[in-house]
Amino acid sequence: VVSIDRRRKRVHSRSGVERPYDRLLIATGSQPLMLPVPGKDLPGVIGFRNLADVERMLEAAGAHRRAAVIGGGLLGIEAANGLSRRGMQVHLVHRSGVLLDQQLDAHAAALLGRSLAARGLHLHLHAHTVALHGGARVEALELADGRRIEAELVVMAVGIRPDIALAQSAGLHCERGIVVDDTLQTYDPAIYAVGECVQHRRATFGLVAPAWEQARVCAGHLARQGLRRYRTVETATKLKVTGIDLYSAGDILGGAGTEDLVLRDPRRGVYKRLVLKDNRIVGAVLYGDVKDGGWYVELIRSGADVGAMRSRLLFGRGYC
Repeated sequence: VVSIDRRRKRVHSRSGVERPYDRLLIATGSQPLMLPVPGKDLPGVIGFRNLADVERMLEAAGAHRRAAVIGGGLLGIEAANGLSRRGMQVHLVHRSGVLLDQQLDAHAAALLGRSLAARGLHLHLHAHTVALHGGARVEALELADGRRIEAELVVMAVGIRPDIALAQSAGLHCERGIVVDDTLQTYDPAIYAVGECVQHRRATFGLVAPAWEQARVCAGHLARQGLRRYRTVETATKLKVTGIDLYSAGDILGGAGTEDLVLRDPRRGVYKRLVLKDNRIVGAVLYGDVKDGGWYVELIRSGADVGAMRSRLLFGRGYC
């Protein structure tokens, strides 16, 4: 679909097909951000967002030996691990000194870094990419400190932006994303939107769990059985790397009025940190032992008073 005629309630496709609608759902997702550095358009430089990107990564892994992944977030780590398992020598480049800096504290990130390094990944933290070099194909990545990393494949996993071009061209109200209310309705009552393209109460989304919940709420309203309203709830982050157990949820940074409960067991490779405020859990970071992650998320969402069991909280639900 390349255009929406809101007055006549019709959509137009690139091939010339025109279709009417009673109500319309926009779920255009997001586009990967690409660093604005010299060489970003060289062959072999890709984002990581869809199946086509995966096919290009698999093709490169079959034909080349060295890869660099820019971005130490969830997608970047999962891409780097996947390429490494395909036999490539992989360098993971991250601007921050903390991997998964939106989900982990420094201690858990250090444990993760050691696990990834043990798998053969080369980590470069506090590393700023300033240029990509090559001819017919990308050949190397240059860092701000002058280091040069040889790579025939560069994967950029540095973030996303909502894909709102179609909605904007139709005159729908957009800010960072397509602005929707609690029923996932846009400013046009006949048009709804869900997923990474939307902005709800100033928040945008990059994980799948909120999109599932938005779809459930929106489907009820599209079926004229809708009473539910979407509200942003705490969702957990899990790293999909076999053999590394990691779970994060809520406010892991804490702040004024918060306190930390911490368990460290270096021999077993276990680290747990719960952030409490007024005897209520507001955040959790788990590494190495995540079986109680779902329970901690329930406590975060419910705002339950955990004062009576705070001395046992770190040992899990069975002890509480």
